Amino acid sequence: MNPANGSRSERSAEQLLFSGDTYRVLAFTIGTIGAFGFCNNFVVLALYCRFKRLRTPTNLLLVNISLSDLLVSLFGINFTFAACVQGRWTWTQATCVWDGFSNSLFGIVSIMTLAALAYERYIRVVHAQVVDFPWAWRAIGHIWLYALAWTGAPLLGWNRYTLEIHRLGCSLDWASKDPNDASFILLFLLACFFVPVGIMIYCYGNILYAVQMIRSIQDLQTVQIIKILRYEKKVSVMFFLMISCFLLCWTPYAVVSMMVAFGRRSMVSPTMAIIPSFFAKSSTAYNPLIYVFMSRKFRHCLLQLLCSRLSWLQRSLKERPLAPVQRPIRPIVMSRPCGKGNRPKKKVTFSSSSIVFIITSDDFGQLDVTSKSGDSADVNAIQVRPL
Repeated sequence: MNPANGSRSERSAEQLLFSGDTYRVLAFTIGTIGAFGFCNNFVVLALYCRFKRLRTPTNLLLVNISLSDLLVSLFGINFTFAACVQGRWTWTQATCVWDGFSNSLFGIVSIMTLAALAYERYIRVVHAQVVDFPWAWRAIGHIWLYALAWTGAPLLGWNRYTLEIHRLGCSLDWASKDPNDASFILLFLLACFFVPVGIMIYCYGNILYAVQMIRSIQDLQTVQIIKILRYEKKVSVMFFLMISCFLLCWTPYAVVSMMVAFGRRSMVSPTMAIIPSFFAKSSTAYNPLIYVFMSRKFRHCLLQLLCSRLSWLQRSLKERPLAPVQRPIRPIVMSRPCGKGNRPKKKVTFSSSSIVFIITSDDFGQLDVTSKSGDSADVNAIQVRPL
């Protein structure tokens, strides 16, 4: 049935689902979610394309999430926003099918990519294996094909896309009692929600256990290994926060959908249905904020993108790694002369971005790191950047 072709009484009933003020609040809410989702995800995609150091297999999976969230902001929110502004659904059946298909497709892509990220963290932290670009591209291809298979089935007659209870957007026909439709709903929930959630729980459970074991033997590791392990722990915390927020937003929607599907539709009011739906769509806006605020690389690249002066300063510092400073660097490790020989003396200094080894045959009292290399032929300086 065409949702736009209803009787006058049906349209009046649709308008009476919420008050005029409620519709305005809903329009403002979904419009804000769409605007922030578009801007935030566009910034993430621009950063990935602009800076080569962000182009890693892990970040490629993050970009896949940003792409799906950006598409939701473009194609999955605009019809609901217009329906909230007008107070009712005024679009055709084909538009309803597209709205339900696009929201389902991009939502499945997001949750399956999060499951792939959890698995990537698991094999990296627990099994010390690093994925490459071919693996990431294959994972992304399989994720999109998997999502297309499940969202394309209703287009071929296995269930259908129809208006939801709040009549401001479209989704699967959760309330159908037909055995064919009910079987699809059951398998859909299992394959597109419970399976990826189970993968995430298993992977992050093992990651937390491995990090706990590493912490108990941390005093036996070298300084560099400790730094790497701390970095891996920080990245794992970031992905764990992403997945927790995603599940916090999508679980209420899944619960309400299961109540409608399994005989509790009378308990689900339009208000109870619209809140989880909007809460689920809000996941498109906060994921990029987690990338930027918890990833140091993304923060630095964002600053470079917004501030050309900072970008010029960082490029100049990179080109002059041993630039003169106003005060000598205080050594924290020195070698001591042994016997009567004239063995070279060493001084090791640390800064926030590198380690400098200075080797000379003179006394340390005569060393001046601010002097140019041409002033002393017996001084060798080696700079080592940590990972």
